[in-house]
Amino acid sequence: MNILFFFSAVASLSVFISGTPLGNLFRNWMNEHNVQYETMDQESRAFNTWVDNHYYIERVNAQNLTYRLGHNRFSAFSHEDYLAMIRGYRGLNSPYVSNPVRLNIRQEETINEQIPANVDWVSAGAVTGVKDQGQCGSCWSFSTTGALEGAYYIKYNTLVSFSEQQLVDCDNLSNGGRDHGCNGGLMDNAFSWVAKNNGLCREEAYPYVSGTTKTAGTCNSKICTNVANSDIAKYIDVQSNSDSALMNAIVAQPVSVAIEADQRDFQLYKSGVYTGTCGTNLDHGVLVVGYGTQDGTDYYKVKNSWSTSWGDQGYIYLGRGAKYNGGAGQCGILMEASYPVLV
Repeated sequence: MNILFFFSAVASLSVFISGTPLGNLFRNWMNEHNVQYETMDQESRAFNTWVDNHYYIERVNAQNLTYRLGHNRFSAFSHEDYLAMIRGYRGLNSPYVSNPVRLNIRQEETINEQIPANVDWVSAGAVTGVKDQGQCGSCWSFSTTGALEGAYYIKYNTLVSFSEQQLVDCDNLSNGGRDHGCNGGLMDNAFSWVAKNNGLCREEAYPYVSGTTKTAGTCNSKICTNVANSDIAKYIDVQSNSDSALMNAIVAQPVSVAIEADQRDFQLYKSGVYTGTCGTNLDHGVLVVGYGTQDGTDYYKVKNSWSTSWGDQGYIYLGRGAKYNGGAGQCGILMEASYPVLV
């Protein structure tokens, strides 16, 4: 290609992107999310993807569903790129999961049908701010710390932010664990490791960096001291495929769950109760922090680990009820729920 023609084409493209309404919106999106591209070719491809998602958002929102989509940090991700980034949950039936240390019991207590109409552990003060796993498949560690934070607050009336990095670095085969850092994990395994480790450190003492480095670090057992009384005695596996069982568990404390998060509507979710198509191929660990009803639609309130720039300030409201996936719940939320019990 003629060099002069190449630079002329690049300049024209830059002017084109900046000189149109969608181009200006794209520039605003770049500024809002602090996005920069190394080459004009990368920016061009990102712009085209962003525009495609923009029109998709408009088409879905025009249907007046129970939820709305909107631009977020993933707006310039193709759906394929999004899928490659999010998957960090290795479910109980995954061939990659080693047998966990069995500290758990199945939920055996009587299910109480007379439970509150709504629960919100965020407003109750038992949930730390939304965190960001970044470009690391460590969702399982954030779900684990979220459940531990809730249990600790409820028992000791103190909200502590626990360290995901300690789990990412240390909960592996080399250190007596069963998880795989940025390559995925299982909350039940992580609960077992915390029990073996006699607790977990504070976030500030062992800060999270794998979202930037994209890999686990070397386990540093001397960098911090475990928070007093953060030891786990056991974890409870909630009865599968039962709204009553999960709601009873949520009444007691925030609960770790696995969901399928690979839908395009999930990628671009903004607000409302997500009742769209969503299956049961569990690929993402999150935290259920409540339930209720919004505009006549029952929901579970779910804390994600993709920063407050995604979803409804970092949360998503998933449809609640037996009608989803033959009783497995919206996005499979009822299939593999669990929570820790402190010593």
